[in-house]
Amino acid sequence: MDQHQLLPLYATQTFEQSVVSYRSTLEIFVNGDAPAVFEGSQNRERPRLQRCSSLDNNFTLTNATDNGNGQAKTSRKAPKQSPRARMLQYIRKKESQFLYEKNILPEHPTCAERVYHAFLCPPHGRVADIIVKLLLGLLAWLTALSVFKDDALPGGNIFALLVLVYSAFIGGYIMSLIQIPPLLGMLIAGFMLRNVPRINIAGDIDPRWSSVLRNVALTVILTRAGLGLDGKALRKLSKSVLLLSFLPCTTEAISVGIAAFLILGFPWLWAFLLGFLSGAVSPAVLVPFMLHLQEIKLGTRKGIPTLLIAASSLDDVLGISGFTILLSVIFSGSPLWFQIIQGPLEILMGLSFGLVIGILFWYFPERQNADLSVLRFVFLFLGELVAVFGSKAVGFSGAGALGCLTAAFVAAHKWRQPRYDADRVKASVVFAYMWTFCQPLLFGLIGAEVDLQSVNRETVGLAVGVLIIGLVVRMAFSVLAVSGAGLNFKEKLFTAIAWLPKATIQAALGSLALDTARALKATPEVILLGEKVVTIAVLLIIITAPLGAIGIGLSAPFLLDREPSTAENDEESGLSPQSRPKGIAEVLVDAQERAGMLTPEDSNL
Repeated sequence: MDQHQLLPLYATQTFEQSVVSYRSTLEIFVNGDAPAVFEGSQNRERPRLQRCSSLDNNFTLTNATDNGNGQAKTSRKAPKQSPRARMLQYIRKKESQFLYEKNILPEHPTCAERVYHAFLCPPHGRVADIIVKLLLGLLAWLTALSVFKDDALPGGNIFALLVLVYSAFIGGYIMSLIQIPPLLGMLIAGFMLRNVPRINIAGDIDPRWSSVLRNVALTVILTRAGLGLDGKALRKLSKSVLLLSFLPCTTEAISVGIAAFLILGFPWLWAFLLGFLSGAVSPAVLVPFMLHLQEIKLGTRKGIPTLLIAASSLDDVLGISGFTILLSVIFSGSPLWFQIIQGPLEILMGLSFGLVIGILFWYFPERQNADLSVLRFVFLFLGELVAVFGSKAVGFSGAGALGCLTAAFVAAHKWRQPRYDADRVKASVVFAYMWTFCQPLLFGLIGAEVDLQSVNRETVGLAVGVLIIGLVVRMAFSVLAVSGAGLNFKEKLFTAIAWLPKATIQAALGSLALDTARALKATPEVILLGEKVVTIAVLLIIITAPLGAIGIGLSAPFLLDREPSTAENDEESGLSPQSRPKGIAEVLVDAQERAGMLTPEDSNL
């Protein structure tokens, strides 16, 4: 073939190679795929593209051909990357190692993988929650520093409160990691801030602030309890509520009084004063657990959480009344006849106030109000605060907790109806959020009330023996009190365990006898008796609050039965889905339909 015939063939081959190179380059830009090859070109030298893996989209185009031995001959060398491109490539490579989105946990991660994943950026999960809480605390402290000046610096009241709250948060979180009720860690945090040498930050807290904040937190948890009470279960268990309220408290007070007289050498009046102080259960410890049991449906079929919540307020009324009556007799304050009728009067006042306020909340504010949900919450919360603080102001402190519980229960009784159910749910959710911040405040302050310097070491051993006697008697009569409630043995045992914790009343009343004796300049013997009462109140909190909290948390899954789901209940009761009462979501949809916000077709979506 001569030169003139080879020239068209060479031009055709060169054009075909250029087309292949162009198509291959275009495919890399568009699809990132391997270069395309023309059909029928298997026996020819194929152009190939070698792509440089670079993060800044710089790549090298080389025209390589097979030499028949499987080796490539490169006709062009790749240019060197600029320092900027290499730096960007390095930064993006390292960046991908620390990004949360680009590092997915395996199905069964190890502990090290979990820890590494938890600290990837941006913050997420528990680490993000901790950072948010720290930032909130910093902002709160800076605000307090701007307003209160020196009081928000170390050694001031505001600074001590902030440290106490965040220490209680940390203590509760650590306890939750090892499956122990968080309130135990909060109590320990407050106790350590008061009793660890050279710290004693809790000693800087103003007692008046401590009392007010504890009562506000107690109001929140009692309101939550009242909103969650089951009226049907309460009517069914009304006899058991009365027996559980009075029988264990009375028998423990008598047994502790006799033991204190025989073992500790207390006079009879002081012995029974100690007995009624130790007989009051702590709603601050008990009620949060019962609300949790209601949420997870443990023991709710037989109304056990409702039984314990309702009985706890009456139990406190009896304990406070007996203590104040004997305190008045010892120090000759108010007339004896008035102190004797004070207990029944407190019960009557609490029930009456709660009933009136609860019924008032049925009609005010009116349901057509645009800010109905906000106003209902504000009305309910302020009404509960009036019950708690107003009862203390008029000298009937035992009526406050009962009035608070009754008002929330009566309001929720109306709100349980289909048209009102959403109101109860909204109020419950708001108080649940408030409890998130009030819980560490309450238990941290209760732990800070325990002062080991006031403990008389000579009486510790004998006092512990007296307390054990009272607790054994209390548990036995608690089982007896619920014998007619239709509970099996395991449920009766749980009731006895739940009736153990003491904290709130003991922290509030423990030092009252000693303060009264010092204020009246009593004899040294009377002051010594007051110090012993304080010691035993401290021991009660240290022993029974953790013991009761751990006992309730660990025993509930084993001793209580879980209530079947709604579908199972419908099958057992013969209800069809059409005849079953409407749920909250259905009620909200119906309300929107009536208001013209949804059409019937939209509600079926």
